[in-house]
Amino acid sequence: MNNSSLFDETAFYQAFLKDIKYCKRELIIESPFVTSERMKTFYRIFKDLLEKGVKIYIITRSPNEHNNGYEMQSEDAIRWCEEEGIQVFLCTGNHHRKLAIIDREILWEGSLNILSQINSREIMRRIDERNLAEEMFCFLKFESVL
Repeated sequence: MNNSSLFDETAFYQAFLKDIKYCKRELIIESPFVTSERMKTFYRIFKDLLEKGVKIYIITRSPNEHNNGYEMQSEDAIRWCEEEGIQVFLCTGNHHRKLAIIDREILWEGSLNILSQINSREIMRRIDERNLAEEMFCFLKFESVL
């Protein structure tokens, strides 16, 4: 896998935001948790992508599966996304995958909750190979829901 790079929590967001800035058609993010603080990172860039006609899909846990105040943060973020035109899919049953697919060309996968990470130590792998991004898209059966 020559087109693969590893990132920790300190380097991930800079690289990921650069990738999604150039997204042309479709952004899929699977993040079990969504927090208000982390979503501040994405508000402007999501709006810019939507204005360019990019379709954004977020797959996350249902807010009622959260506790310790995260339920309200999740609800607020999901409401904002839906009002802006981002399609949000709510999962139940301990959803835990963390990944992103950009234009079905770039795949990010690892342990980092993209839409909530703040203080934890994490790792993410960036794979710039269309066939592997497509493989993940098909493996997760996204074609049947997106």
